[in-house]
Amino acid sequence: MEPLIIPAEKPCVKPTRRASDARRGEIVAAVAGEIGTRAAFAANIRNPGLRRVQLAWAASHLGQVSIAVAVAVYAYNVGGASAVSLVYVLRLVPAAIATPFAAVLGDRFSRPRVMLCSNASRFALATAIPVAILGGVSHWIVYLLSVGVAVAGTPFRPAQVAMLPSLVDRPEELTAANVVSSTIEGLGFFAGPALAGVLLAVSGTTAVFVFVAVAFGLSTVVLVRPFTSGQVDREPGEEEPESLGTAVLAGARTIGRNADLRVIVGLFTAQMLVAGALAVLLVVTAIELLHTGNAGVGWLDAAVGVGGVLGTVGAVRMAGRRRLTPPFLVGIVLWGAPFLLIAAWPNLGSAILAFVVIGVGNILVDVAGYTLLQRAVDDTVLARVFGVVETLYYASVAAGALVIPPLVDAVGTQWALVVTGLFLPVLALASGPRLLAVDKAAVAPARAVALLRDLPLFAPLPALSLERLALNLHRLEVPAGVEVITQGAGGDRYYILASGGADVIIDGELVNRVAVGEGFGEIALLRDVPRTATVRTTEPCELFALDRETFLDAVSSNRRSFAAADETISRRLGGLPGTV
Repeated sequence: MEPLIIPAEKPCVKPTRRASDARRGEIVAAVAGEIGTRAAFAANIRNPGLRRVQLAWAASHLGQVSIAVAVAVYAYNVGGASAVSLVYVLRLVPAAIATPFAAVLGDRFSRPRVMLCSNASRFALATAIPVAILGGVSHWIVYLLSVGVAVAGTPFRPAQVAMLPSLVDRPEELTAANVVSSTIEGLGFFAGPALAGVLLAVSGTTAVFVFVAVAFGLSTVVLVRPFTSGQVDREPGEEEPESLGTAVLAGARTIGRNADLRVIVGLFTAQMLVAGALAVLLVVTAIELLHTGNAGVGWLDAAVGVGGVLGTVGAVRMAGRRRLTPPFLVGIVLWGAPFLLIAAWPNLGSAILAFVVIGVGNILVDVAGYTLLQRAVDDTVLARVFGVVETLYYASVAAGALVIPPLVDAVGTQWALVVTGLFLPVLALASGPRLLAVDKAAVAPARAVALLRDLPLFAPLPALSLERLALNLHRLEVPAGVEVITQGAGGDRYYILASGGADVIIDGELVNRVAVGEGFGEIALLRDVPRTATVRTTEPCELFALDRETFLDAVSSNRRSFAAADETISRRLGGLPGTV
């Protein structure tokens, strides 16, 4: 009997889905049916792991925002505005440099432990600050401790964002989780300065630093109890050793190899550039264009926050959406177009409206963009990809803030608003068709996902890993009497029998039959040996095939998945009933 050759020129094998389609759909996860918005949020509420991560993020972010206020006030009391500027740079630059290295920790070690160690370090350093102040030490020690808090916090956010996909069961629940995270972030930017202001009014900077330490301590306590879901319980040292340089650059290489990821990260970077510009334009618009003085700066800044709250309402509806590139592109446009409104009608009312709309756009970009990246990027490099995004944030915000003053000097405030306002809409117009095409090309292989989930080798994988794996399956129609794999031949694919039947033959003797829903072919792939048996179809079959590299990456990336594969191989090589 002639063996089956895949990919085959033989007419008996008819691939029904092109590999290129799977690659085009890589950036948007397949969705095995849609669930409603309420159901997605209800699942988040019922999920104890998600609740703990979100609470840890809320406390951590509150401490992070509050310490920025406390350090600024302390520095101003010591040395005026120049001291505030100095401390800002001292905290920003080391954090930006440390982020790519810190993000590696989230991919090499257990993410909850990385978050725990990050917050425990911040708690210890933050606790030392009021002790130092009360002890009358040099203000340079306080500055140094605040820098330490900033650097110690760099592993937290990449690990937290990368951890969310492993805690959800469906892509819609991931969107809902990101809505909650963005809402927490937005509320933190209000609550942190507000609480710090109250403490400053009734006590002083020392009280604020104590509050910061309490916030980091609470976040640490929340993470003490171990997690046990999917990727989060991974132990260090499971992956092949890699140099520090290779590990640090893995996130950038992942983005560089995927054109769709480059588009999304590029738009994210452009949005961050405008965010840096906004920090300057907001002040220039209020004082020089609208002549509202310092009060106007506060009003416009508050308008952005109000927009963030309103944007959360819109983002909630994204939890039930299958496609997220449209709201992502809308958010990108809303980050720029409102500047044109201010330029055309320079009055306080239009400016407030414009900054509210920008706040709405910010939430849409964060939720849709983060979810797209989480769905598209392999779990083994996810933290490092977000480390790249965080690093680009620091660089882009700084660049945007530096560009605006000379631009205003050259063309004036109104034309600077026009240039800034056109930047993002033009980019969205240019890149939108590509992202929308990716959305349309995304396939929802519900049946393929179900087949993978029922196999012990893949059952431990997080939901989104299963979705990405399903996109790499090739559906094959095979007639009766065809050898799918041949004893002694090399192994290049793993197979799942979706319908039909097949015999397992060793040395010419029938030893078993493959049942519908079972997989075969893993021994040759995992042990790097020739095929140990022949599998021949006994009736027309529907098979799903997974190439060697994708199979090995999936199984070896998860401790429990690899253990299940090893157990299956031991059972089969031991002569117990089973397939090959």
